[in-house]
Amino acid sequence: MSHEAYELKAEAREQVGKGSARAVRRNGKVPAVIYGDKQPPLAIALDYKDVFYKIHGGGFLTTIATIDVDGKKIQVLPKDFQLDPVKDFPVHVDFLRVGKDTEVNVDVPVHFINEEKSPGIKRGGVLNIVRHEVEFHCPANAIPEFITVDLTGAEIGDSIHISAVALPAGVKPVISDRDFTIATIAGSAAMKPEAEETTEAEAPEAAAPAEEEK
Repeated sequence: MSHEAYELKAEAREQVGKGSARAVRRNGKVPAVIYGDKQPPLAIALDYKDVFYKIHGGGFLTTIATIDVDGKKIQVLPKDFQLDPVKDFPVHVDFLRVGKDTEVNVDVPVHFINEEKSPGIKRGGVLNIVRHEVEFHCPANAIPEFITVDLTGAEIGDSIHISAVALPAGVKPVISDRDFTIATIAGSAAMKPEAEETTEAEAPEAAAPAEEEK
């Protein structure tokens, strides 16, 4: 599971639309909607500070939350949010109701480990990250916080594909028609070929130049 589950308190909104949303924001709250699970959409208003810190705290779109709407508790997964383009504060949030069989598509971050155990990187190669996130289809209550790519043994020119990553049960990549690349180990201008390194290491010291004739 991703970050620790949390609870938000909310008030139901009887009116919807731009005018209603502006009024909610003027009162220091964030308008939001809960939808899905074969139930009608529910318009709500959330405390501004609670939403701001959750969004900017990381893992917002991959963490199950409970919303207490006037005493009724609803399990949800944040699906989208909008920020003010200038001031970066939240102006609207969409939540998906989560039932016991709910499955979702979600972007999961990729973490890389053991760079120091990659011969290619040790020789001066560069880790070229093709995908910082991968979209997965998985149970809403079993979203991984991240997936891990182990770079042990990776050489210059190697590509790391999704098939090389151990995934939790029930977690499947949305792209299923090809074994897509997550990262490669690329050469760089600063690196030296192994043969050249060996030759230089074994070469004797050059003889000192002869003194010029007087």
